Amino acid sequence: MAPRAWKPFAAPAAFLLVVTIVVLIFHSSLRGGHTSSSPTTTSKQTPAAPTPKTYIVRPGDTLASIAAKTGVGKARLATLNPKVQPTSLFIGEKIKLR
Repeated sequence: MAPRAWKPFAAPAAFLLVVTIVVLIFHSSLRGGHTSSSPTTTSKQTPAAPTPKTYIVRPGDTLASIAAKTGVGKARLATLNPKVQPTSLFIGEKIKLR
């Protein structure tokens, strides 16, 4: 690399450095000068909503997508619904969740 090859990059690098410093100063002034990265508010944990008893199959649903939507594992769904074929779900079919 030639000795002058870095010079075209000096001005943009300096500009990015100045902009970064300005953004950090502006950000800290918005936070009231606090430098702590952890939130200072406390939140109450809300109880999880109970799982519904059944799920009605919609177009495009698979056993895996139903498990992801409801939070019930695929194995649990298969255990609760022994007559349901995972490869052939029917639209409108009711799947037990618990």
